[in-house]
Amino acid sequence: MADAAATSAIPAMLTLAERELVRFFRQRNRVFGALGQPIIFWLLFSEGLKGRDLDYAHFFPGTLAMILLFTSIFASISIIEDRREGFLQSVLVAPAPRWSMVAGKILGSAAIAWLQGLLFLVLGWLTLGLDSSLPQLFFAVILMAVIAVALAALGFLLAWRMDSTAGFHAVMSVLLFPMWLLSGAFFPGGGEGWMAWVVRLNPLTYGVAGLRHHLQFTSGADVATAAVPNVALCWLVSLGFAAAMCAAAWKIAETRTTADLL
Repeated sequence: MADAAATSAIPAMLTLAERELVRFFRQRNRVFGALGQPIIFWLLFSEGLKGRDLDYAHFFPGTLAMILLFTSIFASISIIEDRREGFLQSVLVAPAPRWSMVAGKILGSAAIAWLQGLLFLVLGWLTLGLDSSLPQLFFAVILMAVIAVALAALGFLLAWRMDSTAGFHAVMSVLLFPMWLLSGAFFPGGGEGWMAWVVRLNPLTYGVAGLRHHLQFTSGADVATAAVPNVALCWLVSLGFAAAMCAAAWKIAETRTTADLL
């Protein structure tokens, strides 16, 4: 029985991830929002900052991180919807191990955010012109995937215990904006004081800093990286954050909720 469960784990994981993508592309309003958000930010930042002292390239990594953050976490709402529709209970009683369900939901949500981030990256390249080498661009794309997985797992962790999408939105609104604003996306992370320490302790800070290291542009002023953590630390914290969130999501999925039929 254990062998059968192990054999069915990977197909179950991939099927659930595919289901998230299929459901996303079948919902036209979500596709419209996914396409519209990067384009709107592209237009607002590229045109709004044109001819001013502020440089669009400086804000690009933070805006990219914001897209990954909001998309991957809010994609986790499907967990609440699946529980209310009874689909999640059917998955939980399947012979596949529960970690495959967790991994499938996380990978599906992360893939949606990653694709949306790639679209914004292409728009940034069209606006600014990428000066990054192919290895730098490759590592930037992989880092985007790591960030998306970490944030999707965080969304899973918070959505698992909730049975209301309204409550999920309320909690996320309180959590997401401070997490993004205190990631170095707009405000520098150096200095002293409690806010500087919050920025240093925020794991998203290192994802934004890593994107600053890997993404260089031909137009606009060079994005300063002297005041941000070094690239090795950025990768270490981002990978650790993703691993910790995935482990926590797996752990909480092993517990029962009031809506479970098990």
